[in-house]
Amino acid sequence: MAGKERNIKVVIEDVKKTYMGRNGEVVALNGVNLEIAHNEFVTVVGPSGCGKSTLLNIIAGLLEPTSGRVICNGKEVHGTGMDRGVVFQQYALFPWLTVMKNVMFPLNMKGIKGKEAEETAMKYIRMVDLEKFADHYPKELSGGMKQRVAIARAYAAEPEILLMDEPFGALDAQTRTQLQQELLDTWEKEQKTCFFITHDVDEAIILGQRVVIMSARPGRIKDIVDIDIPYPRNQETKMSPRFLELKNRIWSQVYQEYLEVRK
Repeated sequence: MAGKERNIKVVIEDVKKTYMGRNGEVVALNGVNLEIAHNEFVTVVGPSGCGKSTLLNIIAGLLEPTSGRVICNGKEVHGTGMDRGVVFQQYALFPWLTVMKNVMFPLNMKGIKGKEAEETAMKYIRMVDLEKFADHYPKELSGGMKQRVAIARAYAAEPEILLMDEPFGALDAQTRTQLQQELLDTWEKEQKTCFFITHDVDEAIILGQRVVIMSARPGRIKDIVDIDIPYPRNQETKMSPRFLELKNRIWSQVYQEYLEVRK
C-alpha cells in the first residue's frame, strides 16, 4: 500500500502493557506503533510471549493498555464494541446452541431477531459452506467445522474490523489450508479490515498484505514487510521465487527473536 493514500481504520499509538508477576513488573508490550488501513489484511508473527495476543486483546477492548492508546474508526478504544469481531484459536461456541443459533447470537445482541436474524445468519453459514449443518450442535462438528462457525458468527455481527488470534493453529494441515483459502475468498468479497496473528510464516505471507514482525519480550514491532504477491494466492504460490524470498526474510528475523527468548 506504499505510495497510495491510506484510509486509516486502526491507529495504535505508543502502546505499552505491563503486568505484575511473581518477580516484579513484566513488560509485555513496550511502545507499539502501527496504522492499519481500511480493508487491509495485516498478519502478525513473532516468538511465543512477545505480546501478539496482548496487542490483539487491547485492540478488541478486552484489555486496557498501561499507557498509549488505540483508535478505531476515529474513536479511542475503551472496552469492547460491535465494530470489532474476534475469533480465537479455541472456538468458544455455545455448546447448547445449534450452528444457526450460535451465528444468530451477535445479531440478537444487536436487537435483530426473528426471520431477519435467521436470513442474515444463513447468509454467513452458507459463506462457510455449512448450510447442511445449520441445525447441528457443536459436539456434532469437526474442529474445522467449529472454526467455520466461529468465523461465520464473527462476520454475522458485521464488524468493520476482524481480529483473529491463531484461528487455525489447532487444525490439521489440510483443514488449515482449506480454511486459509476460504478466509481469503471471504475477505475479498466482504472487504473487512483484518488483524491476524499466527506462528506460521507461510500462513502470514499467503494471507497478508503486510506482515508485522514482533520482537521478543518486551514486545515491540521489529519490522513490517510488504507482501507484493498478487491475489489470489494458493499453495502453488509457495513455490514461487518471490514467496521463498519473503519467507526467508521474515523467518530469519522471527528465528533471531526466538533465540533471544532462549537466552
